[in-house]
Amino acid sequence: TGLLLVSFFTSFFLSTAPAQAQIIHAGQACVVKEDNISERVYTIREGDTLVLQCLITGHPRPQVRWTKTAGSASDKFQETSVLNETLRIEKIQRLQGGRYYCKAENGVGVPAIKSIRVDVQYLDEPILTVHQTISDVRGSFYQEKTVFLRCTVNSNPPARFIWKRGAETLSHSQDNGVDIYEPLYTQGETKVLKLKNLRPQDYASYTCQVSVRNVCSIPDKSITFQLTNTTAPPALKLSVNETLVANPGDNITMQCSLMGGDPLPELVWSHSPGPMPPNSLVQGGNLTIWRIRVEDSGYYNCTAINNVGNPAKKTVNLLVRSMKNATFQITPDVIKESETIQLGQDLKLSCHVDAVPQEKVVYSWYKNGKPARFSDRLLITRNDPEFPPVTCSLEIIDLRFSDYGTYLCVATFQGAPIPDLSVEVNISSETVPPTISVPKGQSTITVREGSRAELQCEVRGKPKPPIIWSRVDKETPMPSGTMTMETYDGKLRLESVSREMSGTYKCQTARYNGFNIRPREALVQLNVQFPPVVEPSFQDVRQGMGRGVALRCTMLKGSPMKVATSVWRFNGTLLAQPLAEQQDYSELKVDSVSRETSGSYECSISNDVGVSTCLFQVSAKAYSPEFYYDTPNPTLSQRQSKNYSYVLQWTQKEPDAVDPVLKYRLEVRQLTQRNIVQTFIPVQKMEKGLLLEHILPNLKVPQSYEVRLTPITSFGAGDMAARIIRYMEPISYPNPTDNTCRFEDEKICGFVQDKMDNFDWTRQNALTQNPKRTVNTGPPTDISGTPEGYYMFIEASRPRVTGDKARLISPLYNITAKYYCVSFYYHMYGKHIGSLNLLVRVRNKRAIDTQVWSLSGNRGNMWQQAHVPINPPGPFQIIFEGVRGTSYEGDIAIDDVTLKKGDCPRKPVGPNKAVALPGSGVPALHSPYLSGPLTFFLYVLLR
Repeated sequence: TGLLLVSFFTSFFLSTAPAQAQIIHAGQACVVKEDNISERVYTIREGDTLVLQCLITGHPRPQVRWTKTAGSASDKFQETSVLNETLRIEKIQRLQGGRYYCKAENGVGVPAIKSIRVDVQYLDEPILTVHQTISDVRGSFYQEKTVFLRCTVNSNPPARFIWKRGAETLSHSQDNGVDIYEPLYTQGETKVLKLKNLRPQDYASYTCQVSVRNVCSIPDKSITFQLTNTTAPPALKLSVNETLVANPGDNITMQCSLMGGDPLPELVWSHSPGPMPPNSLVQGGNLTIWRIRVEDSGYYNCTAINNVGNPAKKTVNLLVRSMKNATFQITPDVIKESETIQLGQDLKLSCHVDAVPQEKVVYSWYKNGKPARFSDRLLITRNDPEFPPVTCSLEIIDLRFSDYGTYLCVATFQGAPIPDLSVEVNISSETVPPTISVPKGQSTITVREGSRAELQCEVRGKPKPPIIWSRVDKETPMPSGTMTMETYDGKLRLESVSREMSGTYKCQTARYNGFNIRPREALVQLNVQFPPVVEPSFQDVRQGMGRGVALRCTMLKGSPMKVATSVWRFNGTLLAQPLAEQQDYSELKVDSVSRETSGSYECSISNDVGVSTCLFQVSAKAYSPEFYYDTPNPTLSQRQSKNYSYVLQWTQKEPDAVDPVLKYRLEVRQLTQRNIVQTFIPVQKMEKGLLLEHILPNLKVPQSYEVRLTPITSFGAGDMAARIIRYMEPISYPNPTDNTCRFEDEKICGFVQDKMDNFDWTRQNALTQNPKRTVNTGPPTDISGTPEGYYMFIEASRPRVTGDKARLISPLYNITAKYYCVSFYYHMYGKHIGSLNLLVRVRNKRAIDTQVWSLSGNRGNMWQQAHVPINPPGPFQIIFEGVRGTSYEGDIAIDDVTLKKGDCPRKPVGPNKAVALPGSGVPALHSPYLSGPLTFFLYVLLR
């Protein structure tokens, strides 16, 4: 079963065609409208699926990119992009609303950019709070109470508020005691019901109902509050002080008690910063923390809420005792005129620990193991203002030889089971300030990427302070993630260094655990060597036979930045005479491209640290052809034979890069078969941009085919291009005569399944039917009688039950005529057949569904045609509704749906029933005789 391939060419110059784009929708849109003429707005309900498709034209085939900018509220989607003609977002959220851009570009002219604004509709649950003001008037004889019921909701579009007292709807100023208004600072989101000078009848049940007027079928929501003479805000009492100090390992219980509130408030415990600790337990108002840890410190909040007044809140600042980081500082001269310890000068020794609570730390000083004797020459400052808070200093006035010795500072939490911390300082003639230097030969360290590096600074002095390392030339953190790193031996050890770690490092003495003087510092340079980075990593080089080509491998980055050696290979074989290297590149010349010199050239560049490779693929092969996708009416139908022809058009990519194309090899395969039909297409002349075409005849409706096209030059076969040819219902402009949706494509002409029904319509043909399907119901084939033809049907077997509905909804059509005719074939065979209904959904301010045709019961094992006149007053959709009958022998099918402008045919059409749609201003029609020409259509678009 071969294909008879008859070909002819029509050639004309089409240098290129710039990209064009159009956005269409195919998801669960509530409505797509033109806003202020220039802006398209796509309205969708939160949680539904957004589907936007960018229809493109242009040659070469444009690439599509979707991007997003912020709307009224936006997430960071604009930092990403989607490279696809279809953008799909499941369960869209409100933050994903905004403007979406489709950008199509093919390198010809300026890119085509189209946009559409996506408006996500939602309505949250309302929140109702009650507030009260009390003011005394005329002394103590009269007291006025005013109550405010505040109802707040988040919605899009802005919600409408309705206040009710019991079943009675309240209006603004309907009596002297009621006032309804919007606060200025929350306009559109809040409505306040003000009850002035409370009366007995004001103690009642109040309901706040919010509505977005059923937009996107979002139902109204409401909240109710019972106002009584005992209604009161919450009040709290804590069993512990606002500041609670505990020892590590203790078990702590904090009790939060309700002292008032009607309705009964809800109690909630929270912790900041961070979540509640894992070793905590909340039971009612009691919070217990077991075996408390230092990291459990923080603020614990008990909050009571009943939506009356403001929430009541009590906070406990929990402090867990701890001490760490004992440090000392030596200040050799209090007036800072000297940096060395000298007899006769004053000397200060300072001691500090990081503690919680800091102010509870008690410091003690010892000299040579005995408590220091305080005198007019030995002073203690409990909180030295020159240092961090709660730093204790020992000041020696007029230092003498007898003051030399070992001083010990001990930090204590008195009465708490916290171990003491101490730090020791030796004062003698050998106590000298530090000096710092870099060992000889260590000022510049050179290592290879991935290895270990050690930077060293030597510190002399007594005592030796810690060394702090930091970056000098880059505002980047150290490998530890912090801006500085501390070492005690002067060595900075870096594991697995990277090229980004190259640079200058500074080492300096710390001012703690040493002298409180100007830090000493030194610099160390780290050089990280890494292999070269070259370009191109791969290059496809095309050249005509007999012409020369130069191949250059360039070193972009590397350390050292110099080509040490380069090695060239051809198809894996070492070339005998590599050329001399330059500073940053290596080049090889191929004098003449031929079959013998075509192949893979590999250049390996080394800088004595590593090797990187450039790869060149040299050949005289022709580039691939570029299919032309924008052919008008590529499908030519032959309806009598159920065959079709397809006009295949293409241009040749860069034809002048190699030798002229002599012919093309064409391979055609039906997707459902394996056999390939091959033919050759001769070429008379070839120029860039020349559009070539070839007709593929005798293709079977509605089968799809794979087409492979390969250019052939004197060198041989070039690069192949492939595409899928799909059957497309032909379109005749400007007067279409038969544009019918036959459901041959998976896109089913833009019809979608209704998400609010019970089950879905199914697309199938005789080849895809379930062999175990129910007999005595359903069609054997589509209306054409061929096993390949598709139709839509509803399956009545389990789990379906009586009355279940399946709805198939068409795309949204704009009004271009007053009357339309919907024609379709139906198959209703089986003793349990339910009903088939045709509805029209008109979209004005809201969607209105009107049934315009209905048929029930067994109609025999045959396809029958119906013609239904409609006259919608606005943009509309048609809906096929299948209703399951009393049992499983009730399959219903439809096929060949056509929508035409004008009246229906004037002939008996059986059970048709036409009615006027709401708002059309036309009386209902009940006539079996209908007429009119065809000027509006549905079509299947397949690629």
